[in-house]
Amino acid sequence: MESSASCPAAAPLVKKQSHVLVGVTGSVAALKLPLLVSRLLDIPGMWKCRSDPVLHIDLRRWADLMLVAPLDANTLGKVASGICDNLLTCVIRAWDCRKPLLFCPAMNTVMWEHPITAQQLGQLKAFGYVEIPCVAKKLVCGDQGLGAMAEVGTIVDKVKEVLFQHGGSQQS
Repeated sequence: MESSASCPAAAPLVKKQSHVLVGVTGSVAALKLPLLVSRLLDIPGMWKCRSDPVLHIDLRRWADLMLVAPLDANTLGKVASGICDNLLTCVIRAWDCRKPLLFCPAMNTVMWEHPITAQQLGQLKAFGYVEIPCVAKKLVCGDQGLGAMAEVGTIVDKVKEVLFQHGGSQQS
């Protein structure tokens, strides 16, 4: 993902450039991705371009933080079980657990309330991954309740907080 936008005013305040790898799953909440990426690019020190290649190991090495937003029920189950059958799940499986991985669950309320969901969330947390909790609202399917992905502002604030705690980029 590339952006021609620059942030010269913030440049003196930033010592290192940070890289955030955003993983996207099949949830309808993926509609928020353009807004989320746009807002993430506004963080001083955030990447402005991405280099090739995009193999799962190179992506893992490139990123200082991984954000999976939204994390749908299918991918939640795969990650909790160690299944890596696509680029996203391969990057997650290869992730260096010393670096932060944040995830934003998003699914139908009934799926959210299923007992396996709590077990799978617990497994991801046991790996050291950080949940940005879903919120309750009227879902696209018309149901009302928990399961909607956290608001973009909440996600961006958490990414900033975690990047600050981890000192930004790990690379020179």
